[in-house]
Amino acid sequence: MTTSFPGAASGADDSAPRGFDDLLAANRSYADAFDLAGFDGVARAGVAIVTCMDSRIDPLRMVGLEPGDAKILRNPGGRVTEQVLVALVLGANLLKVDRVMVVEHTRCAMASASETVLQARIGEATGTDATWMFLGAINDQRAELAESVHKIDSHPLIPSHVRAGGFLYDVDTGVLEHVV
Repeated sequence: MTTSFPGAASGADDSAPRGFDDLLAANRSYADAFDLAGFDGVARAGVAIVTCMDSRIDPLRMVGLEPGDAKILRNPGGRVTEQVLVALVLGANLLKVDRVMVVEHTRCAMASASETVLQARIGEATGTDATWMFLGAINDQRAELAESVHKIDSHPLIPSHVRAGGFLYDVDTGVLEHVV
């Protein structure tokens, strides 16, 4: 199935090198020492963490967890979107998630500008109009966290025993503040 976007370029050269050799080599080393086999897929600590895709965030390490302990859901800004809600419904009902941390962070690009400004930046970077695409700018992180927690708490398919909290992570200090 092919997806078409407004203004998308066509005829990309599929024979061009993809540049993944370094990552595949690293994976071979990882696989040689792989010790995570046998996990059943449930969140051993009962935690789901919704956070930003920002590479300064190590969601497991920042709260003392290890692989297998939590479900990690990442997107620009750490927003609770419809797709995140689907994942949380599955996690809460099938994968033993009973605590959800929604974690936004300081100096987030999604909270640095309005939707219009972000669209303009993407348009400038690509040379293509980006006003048709919703990017999800965050005007007020604390208000967004409160709204996200409410979406989780009020969802009819997320059991009432599931606890949700909104947090702000400081990328300069590593401190996690419980906001809501």
